[in-house]
Amino acid sequence: MSETQEASNEQAEPQFVIQKIYCKDISFETPNSPQMFTEDWQPEMKMDLHTAVNPLAEGVFEVVLTVTITVKVKEKTAFLAEVEQAGIFNVTGFEKQQQDGMLGSYCPNILFPYVREVISELVNKGGFPQLVLQPVNFDAVYAQHLQQQSNSETSGEDTAVH
Repeated sequence: MSETQEASNEQAEPQFVIQKIYCKDISFETPNSPQMFTEDWQPEMKMDLHTAVNPLAEGVFEVVLTVTITVKVKEKTAFLAEVEQAGIFNVTGFEKQQQDGMLGSYCPNILFPYVREVISELVNKGGFPQLVLQPVNFDAVYAQHLQQQSNSETSGEDTAVH
């Protein structure tokens, strides 16, 4: 075998594989029911996103996208829905920066439609009007996280991944 063939065989081709997608945790609370159903429905919604990456093996990662929805009417909580949607992904052969971007942006983007469906069903089964979550630009969320991380490193602060 020639030296160029050996060198190319040693460098793994970049590979991205979805092994599994699953719900890790689901919570739905309606602390003010049934009184909430008699209120004039003028809801205020807050959505929080959080992403966590857990290495499982060489090139294998669990990515967990947590979405928390809090809906209030007149300062009373109508419902609180939280879903941890997870996936196991093989990500090999990429440079570190590319791999981090895939785990921090691309994988959450794959998981989000599943979260959207679960939350929509929870809200519907809870007796509330349909809730359709708008798309999220995970590239921008990841870029913002990198900027915050960079700023905290220069100022010596510790920041959480959101």
